[in-house]
Amino acid sequence: MTVFSRSDSPRSDSPADSPGDAPAVPPAASPATEDTGAVADPAPWDARLWAVLFILSANMILDAIEVSLVLVALPTIGTSLGLSLWTVQWLMSGFAIGFAALLVVGPRLNAGLGRKRVYLGAMLLFSAASVVGGLAGSAPLLIATRVVKGMSAALTAPTGLAIIGTTFPSGPQQRRAVSVYSLFGAAGFTLGLLLSGALLEVSWRWTFLFPAPVALVLLFCGLRLIPADPGPVPVPHIAPGLLRNGSLLRSAVGAATLNGTYQSLLLLFVFRTQRQLGWPPWQSALALLPACVPLAVTVPFAGSMTARWGTSRLIACGAAAPVVGCGLYLWRPTTATYSTAMLPTLLLVGAAFVLSFAALNIQATVALPTADRAAAVPLYQTAVQLGAVLMLPVTALLLSACHGYRPALSFITAVAAVGLLTALHGLRISHRQVAP
Repeated sequence: MTVFSRSDSPRSDSPADSPGDAPAVPPAASPATEDTGAVADPAPWDARLWAVLFILSANMILDAIEVSLVLVALPTIGTSLGLSLWTVQWLMSGFAIGFAALLVVGPRLNAGLGRKRVYLGAMLLFSAASVVGGLAGSAPLLIATRVVKGMSAALTAPTGLAIIGTTFPSGPQQRRAVSVYSLFGAAGFTLGLLLSGALLEVSWRWTFLFPAPVALVLLFCGLRLIPADPGPVPVPHIAPGLLRNGSLLRSAVGAATLNGTYQSLLLLFVFRTQRQLGWPPWQSALALLPACVPLAVTVPFAGSMTARWGTSRLIACGAAAPVVGCGLYLWRPTTATYSTAMLPTLLLVGAAFVLSFAALNIQATVALPTADRAAAVPLYQTAVQLGAVLMLPVTALLLSACHGYRPALSFITAVAAVGLLTALHGLRISHRQVAP
């Protein structure tokens, strides 16, 4: 799942009760720094602003769809092309590698070429890679297209957020636009699961071809409607001590383990349901919905959750949920039904994102000086993707080399436990800071 937050767009200083535990609202609902007391909502959006928001949000859906759409198709692709699980999982890992590779470089490209050129160029590259992937007949070419699409998504997702920051007036209008953008991104993963079952009834190649015409239509509309940069785009600089910031490092580890655990567990479930239990792809896709629907439904309430409970508490609870879920699945016998083994695990992993999705984004940057935040966000998002890059190949290797799914599940549980220990360490630090 693509986790993102504001990068080179205007960023706010969220209030915090203490340096270590910030009961603040996430970027999608935080007041802009320029908004100093104005309560009344400015003039309503005109048709052009609505069209720009629709283009950006629809493309965000495509970025999110890419993960779940191909996930369900992996067993079918492997059977069709004669690929092993180890090889076919690189269609997932390749996307994450491409995404991680350009996150840090993206802001510099925006500064040199302009956000609009970078955004539209990435969309064109995404469309071309979709067509090539749909027609590819070899694993190396197919994996290469996934890396390219990940690189494209690494440019469009944060750049789209930055365009919102310079196009929509600061204050309530900008917060509403970012909320819509975030909601579309969260809903995209669910939509991809639903589409995958339908497209696989025709051919697995449509899971690659489908996004191409949609992206081309959005590209054509974006050429006419997306505004150029109102001024020079700043280049974020990484401060020497940024990589030693404890809050940022804990957030990066927590988000990496959460994302890696999530994607690895879904990979395990897809191959278990389709290869071992003989379920059709559409049934496998529907079975995964409990892991993603809760996040899509609760994104609008993330701000109020973090404001009430604070980031450290939510992150700790979110880190505990997948450990409990994986432990429950390990404890149940291999003959247990979906409702007694898989479903509780999927619900708990979905709850982990609901609890800690926004809180991790906030904790990563809220204690940093404003000047360091633009550089910190790409570093944080790179760590998120590295969780999937490192965990997916190991999970696939264990599923292939070992008998049954339990060795792979044990590995996933161990990584989730690392995330929990990191979250508990952060919670202890926040309590120490509050005590004086």
